[in-house]
Amino acid sequence: MKASWEKIEKNVGVLDIEVDAEQVADALDKAFKKVSQKVAVPGFRKGKVPRAIFESKFGVESLYQDALDIIVPNAYMAAVQETGIVPVDRPEVDVEQFGKGQVLKFKAKVVVKPEVELGEYKGIELAAGDVSVSEEEVQAELEKLQQRHAELAPVEEGEAQNGDIVVIDFEGFVDGVAFDGGKAERYSLELGSGSFIPGFEEQVVGLAKDGEKDITVSFPEDYHSEELKGKEAVFKIKLHEIKRKNLPALDDEFAKDVSEFETLDEYKADLTDKLKARKEQEAASKKEAEVVEKVAAASQVEIPQVMVDEEIEQMIKEFENRLRSQGMNIDMYYQFTGQTADDLKAQMNNDAVTRVRNNLVLEAVAKAENVEVSDEELQAELENLSKMYGRSADEIRSIFAANGTLNALAHDIIVRKTVKLLVEQSKTA
Repeated sequence: MKASWEKIEKNVGVLDIEVDAEQVADALDKAFKKVSQKVAVPGFRKGKVPRAIFESKFGVESLYQDALDIIVPNAYMAAVQETGIVPVDRPEVDVEQFGKGQVLKFKAKVVVKPEVELGEYKGIELAAGDVSVSEEEVQAELEKLQQRHAELAPVEEGEAQNGDIVVIDFEGFVDGVAFDGGKAERYSLELGSGSFIPGFEEQVVGLAKDGEKDITVSFPEDYHSEELKGKEAVFKIKLHEIKRKNLPALDDEFAKDVSEFETLDEYKADLTDKLKARKEQEAASKKEAEVVEKVAAASQVEIPQVMVDEEIEQMIKEFENRLRSQGMNIDMYYQFTGQTADDLKAQMNNDAVTRVRNNLVLEAVAKAENVEVSDEELQAELENLSKMYGRSADEIRSIFAANGTLNALAHDIIVRKTVKLLVEQSKTA
């Protein structure tokens, strides 16, 4: 077999492939064995008709398509390996010559992975990031915990206040007509939580037990329902119950109840350490994102649309998995938001372009810096996954190998190592 590669556009080229006559003859033999099992010739059982009689009756040309289906994919893959190109889409195949006793000649137009022109990627300036923890931040964490451990007490006299839990009936109307999803009975709502339409909760404040009220609000312009976007609505409200939080005192007893510490000071010291560790992790993640963004912005690469489309498909799969974890599916999402599949793809396009560009640039940096993954590093990754999923590392490896994703796992490790290298080579602005 002979193969040559010629680039005709930035990310597009043509493979010229020739396959010798002996391989063509072998493919025709295989095609005959396949086809002869399906045709009926008087005087012969299926699969037993002689080749010469078959060709005289049907013509050798009747075998050509099956023979091409056998030989072209293998020849194409061999040519890809021989020329070292990295296709990112299916080829457009044009057969120029094929016949019994002839050399097969065909061209394959291929979109390949683009080349990256790296900009400066060493010594990138990154923001320092503040990882100090203030007394106010510790106090805010304590108050969140205090809220979670609050006891609810019914309020028989007085009016609803911000922070109260109220139990209400409500029904919404637009232009005097009730709308779907706008009615509920004995609904528990925390005033000030911001879980309802802007302006709703604020107007419930001041209402007493068993009180009734008409509330007027406007749906946001970006509301998920097309029928309600920007519309003014009137909600008829009846308040059944008011429950008010009784907050526990922030003292040593509170610390004992919510932690293993004996005093509030000990608990605050531990909380400070945990907040600092969280801030350090957030700062590290922010640095990684910032360095990748700056290195990608300094580099030049022309991304084929097919790579963006494939990334969008992957993002949709990830989105569907998140929806399933929340008890939803993609069809329910489309119905709820009024979006279509095309709307979602368009919404994801810019993020997909960014993800593809960043990945290509990181691959280029890894190549320039000879970043590789060792067998030990791959094994360590498999060990981590085995702890996460409760299966042996060998079993995890077998699953990745069976799915053909072991190389993808190694690629992920290389990407992480490359990002770490970029951060280590950066400097603080």
